[in-house]
Amino acid sequence: MRLLELLRDPGREFTPIPFWFLNGDLRREEIRAQLKDFYDHGVYGVVLHPRIGLPKRIGYLSPAFFAYLRTAVETAAELGMTVVFYDEGMYPSGSACGQVTAGHPELVSQGIALAAEPLPGDEILAPTAEGYLVARPSGGTIRGVHWGEDDGEPNAPASADILNPEAVGRFVALTHEAYYREFHEYFGNTVLGFFTDEPSVLGRNVRGMFPWTRGFAGLFTAAGGRLENLAALFRGEENGDTRLYRRMILDRENQVYYGTLSAWCEGRGVALMGHPDQSDDIERERFFHIPGQDLVLRFVAPEKGGLAGRDSTLAKCGADAARLLGRRRNSNECFGACCREGNPWYLPGEDLKWYIDWLAVRGVNLFIPHAFYYSIAGRRRGERPPDVGPNSIWWPHYAQWSRYMRRLSCLMTDAELHAGVAVLCRNRDLVPELVVPLFQRQIGFQYIPQSFWAECREDNGALVCRGRRYRAVLGDAELFPGVPHGVDAVQPDVLCAAPQPDLRAARFTRADTECWLLVNEGEEPIETELTLPTDKGICQYDLWSGAACRFDGRLSLPRRGSVLLFACDPAEYGELAPREAPSLLPAPDFSLVREDPARVQKEYRASIYITEEQLSKPSALLEIRAEEMAELYVNGRPAGVGFWPPQRFDLLEYLRPGENELRLVVTGSPANRYGVRPVPYGLI
Repeated sequence: MRLLELLRDPGREFTPIPFWFLNGDLRREEIRAQLKDFYDHGVYGVVLHPRIGLPKRIGYLSPAFFAYLRTAVETAAELGMTVVFYDEGMYPSGSACGQVTAGHPELVSQGIALAAEPLPGDEILAPTAEGYLVARPSGGTIRGVHWGEDDGEPNAPASADILNPEAVGRFVALTHEAYYREFHEYFGNTVLGFFTDEPSVLGRNVRGMFPWTRGFAGLFTAAGGRLENLAALFRGEENGDTRLYRRMILDRENQVYYGTLSAWCEGRGVALMGHPDQSDDIERERFFHIPGQDLVLRFVAPEKGGLAGRDSTLAKCGADAARLLGRRRNSNECFGACCREGNPWYLPGEDLKWYIDWLAVRGVNLFIPHAFYYSIAGRRRGERPPDVGPNSIWWPHYAQWSRYMRRLSCLMTDAELHAGVAVLCRNRDLVPELVVPLFQRQIGFQYIPQSFWAECREDNGALVCRGRRYRAVLGDAELFPGVPHGVDAVQPDVLCAAPQPDLRAARFTRADTECWLLVNEGEEPIETELTLPTDKGICQYDLWSGAACRFDGRLSLPRRGSVLLFACDPAEYGELAPREAPSLLPAPDFSLVREDPARVQKEYRASIYITEEQLSKPSALLEIRAEEMAELYVNGRPAGVGFWPPQRFDLLEYLRPGENELRLVVTGSPANRYGVRPVPYGLI
């Protein structure tokens, strides 16, 4: 069937496109070699990301800089890979590594402050009971690409005023136009888009100020605002003027920054990519041709769960915006500095799998791993680790990870989501507490931000927006009183015999096939009888292994498990084999025979006696528990790899009657080499 054909070998367009930290003393041969290495491991695209550690001889946007990028672009084109240009050096975007403000002090970021006494150069906006409301340069900076330009360092580049059209125009001229002059022949083919990264009006390391720009006082008062009432911002209070201020600042940034970049990219046949400053900035997503967000710094994590707080909305923010806007793809910059326990480089494979599934079941269909490092020499290895590519322990087997992400991306692209509930929301208020029961009861929903409410209408007890019907609403229910309100107004997308609060479900149609992507987001296995709202036969597909079989109604999802269920016609159903109960082998008695601390490896040996009867079974599963990557060899042959416990290996094709020799190599976390404390590894 067409769906299985798509998933069997997803096209290169569905590749993960990692940040490639260009952070070392670049060499053309090394650039070519690393890109070829990425390609050989199933990675067919990169974000070319200038990063701290770039030597001074390679100045940002200099001829030398573009010469090395040309090597990367030409090599990518030869290999059939995709390139995304990163628009800054380093971040947040909008300052061209300080070049926008160089010689133009009037273009630095501006803010408002509440001061006891004005300082020389301040623009006094209004006297208040608490002091003077003044406008002044924010003093914000960005992270630069050379040593000495990081946060708090003397050469950190000044951030530019991205609410000022002159500053944004200068930014585009310095960066985007320069890239276009150098690489215009690759735009729209090899070059997919420009990545803009969490632009900040104030810049980094600013306290006690709120965004502003020159001339904004006149615009604010002309709109009916009273400047003195903005003192409430500093008390954490809201009034009509603070609400007007926030709306006008949002509109200004949208128009001046995002609108400018969006129009520029569209005019040159590439996509504006990246993500806004906040996890729930859903109204800004309309300017992105590929809406996006970022999951970094363990905003959500297995130990915290994926449902609490504003950051828990980030995946749905980008995916739901893309659906409303008719965008085919949405992206997520994922895994950056997602280290466990604050221990650099401690990001186990089981966490990586949890994050991928967490994103995919919410609709993300373009993964941008953060990051692959050009170099981890010296201080570079401590800059927002870990490397989740060539310097990870799973790199020799990365093709499996890449294939899994490609399958999920393919599955969730061109998919029509089944969403029974419309969740009405506002920018930076995606009501995370309201949607928890929807997730826990496996009820599909769609965020509809305020700017779309005018397009919504009631129709026979349903809400209709952009051709989609919703049987219930959550949030601001008084706007549509004729539509049922609340969680109980719709049936779940899957019916479990008993409540399964850790089960996440996405119901959708893909390739004319009704599908259910199910993910275990908890720490315990899920075992339940499942009923799906269809009269067709149901089959299941293991997105990790690529194995398909009939579904018998029993859902068995191990920890870190995911599965695709899909409806089949009778002929298609009959083509697939019934699901077989696994045949587990007895656990052998492994003995530790060698330990290599330098490589963070332990080697174990065991033997196992196998009968003819065991070989007649449809499978011969061996289950072990190891921290963290386990590679198994049977009678000298590689028999598979597992990245999280319990690791399962089907050994049927490797075994013979009688004694069989097993060799197990367990590789531990790179935190043991680069972290601040050792991490246990080996058999558990």
